[in-house]
Amino acid sequence: MTPPPPALPTVDVTIPAWPAVDRARRRLDVVRSCTGRVATVAGGAAAALGMFTGAATGASLLGTAALTLAGLATLRLWKPDGHQKATATALYLAPGTSLTALLLAEQIAAGPHWGEALALTVWTAGTWVLRPARVGRRLLCPPPPPVPVVDVAPVDDLVDAHPVARWWAQHVAIGGGIAPGTLLEGIQRTGESSMRAVIRSAAPGRPVPDVSIRNLSALMDIPEDAISIGPVPGRGAGVRRLTIGRPEEGDPATVWAQRIAPGAMPGTVLTGVRIGRPGATTTSKESTV
Repeated sequence: MTPPPPALPTVDVTIPAWPAVDRARRRLDVVRSCTGRVATVAGGAAAALGMFTGAATGASLLGTAALTLAGLATLRLWKPDGHQKATATALYLAPGTSLTALLLAEQIAAGPHWGEALALTVWTAGTWVLRPARVGRRLLCPPPPPVPVVDVAPVDDLVDAHPVARWWAQHVAIGGGIAPGTLLEGIQRTGESSMRAVIRSAAPGRPVPDVSIRNLSALMDIPEDAISIGPVPGRGAGVRRLTIGRPEEGDPATVWAQRIAPGAMPGTVLTGVRIGRPGATTTSKESTV
């Protein structure tokens, strides 16, 4: 007895992902989808016209046959035979053959009939919702991969070393959090129970997402009226000013913003305060605007 031949070794081949090919497939899929929608509308319009006149029935039948056969040729090209291919072919032929039957029935029946209107409604709604041709194509040709989602979660190297900034990155800026893809920086304590900071988008050139004060209040267990988020003067939408609590009356930045800037120097912001001046014999305070 002759021994069976040894089994051939299996080789796993990993096909590299080509972003350009994936983008082209997604665009082609969108074109096919739009073509199907346009064909459905055109077929419904042709059938509606056929209830009243047969002048355009011949052209409608030819157009239906041409579109159906052209799509079927691309569907069956280079595909192996089998039950799956037969099922996909039947699904792909369903809209065109049913529309052809409807157009011929309209020419046989004399004048508009309620049955024709009912059949037209069923064909249009069924084709638009069920999309059998698209289902048949996806039986043989899997849909293209979705657009990759870029993770905009803050990188550890970008997070400020301040404990509040670390807490923000771990609880607020996480995926599915209140403000995903953001960083907290420029943290300043303005009182015993108040602070001020800047919310910045982790992705350059992207705006800071809308931050829900209500959700932030629940997460921090701070009253909603004690939290405010607004623009940073002179900056774009990539940064937002976060204020928690009410700064003490002696805070220089608050005094400047509330008393000096509105009347004396509109549009200015106090960015820093330095106490003492090198070389001076007396202590003085120097402000930077």
